[in-house]
Amino acid sequence: MSELTILERRFPGRKAGLKREILEQALACFNETGIESTTIDSIRVSCQASVGAIYHHFGNKEGILGALFFAVLDDQHEFFEQYLARANTLKDFVSAIVMSYVDWVVQNPEWAKFQFQARGFIAKGPLRQELSNRNTKQLKGLKAKLQTVDSCGIKISLPFELIPSLVIGATENYCRAWLSGRVPTCPSVYREQLSAAAWRSIQN
Repeated sequence: MSELTILERRFPGRKAGLKREILEQALACFNETGIESTTIDSIRVSCQASVGAIYHHFGNKEGILGALFFAVLDDQHEFFEQYLARANTLKDFVSAIVMSYVDWVVQNPEWAKFQFQARGFIAKGPLRQELSNRNTKQLKGLKAKLQTVDSCGIKISLPFELIPSLVIGATENYCRAWLSGRVPTCPSVYREQLSAAAWRSIQN
């Protein structure tokens, strides 16, 4: 990935400088005080922008939340696609899912913390349809890949609705525990074990 920050990649150029600053400070506020407790005014104080500028760029708090959340999804998906490009078999593909997830979280812990707490708000808020549409599109691509016969003649026959939970469930759970401080060991230490466990869980 580029050495640019997530916000620089998603909102490039000098003209987007204020937008990036607002979002950067909003991210810090959401992670420090929680999404419910964060207000437009607290974001304004942190980024030293006018209320008018914030509303001009994002409309309201939900607009800021959505801009951050979908920036995360886009960046994470782009990161995954780079790993996927090197996958030749179903086992490689499952490994790409797990390892890209672990590596992205380890490289972007503050964004990952935000993503975990924001998903529920987005899923229940005014942007829930956009999230649903994105999820549907992404799952369609995963389904097409995971339900093919690979070059080794291997095919996964489990119901697709079960596969994503088996593949990423343990990895996501461990990453959450690490981000919250409940476990001390970085997920990257266990990426091979998590990948192997994911593959074993879906083999016939």
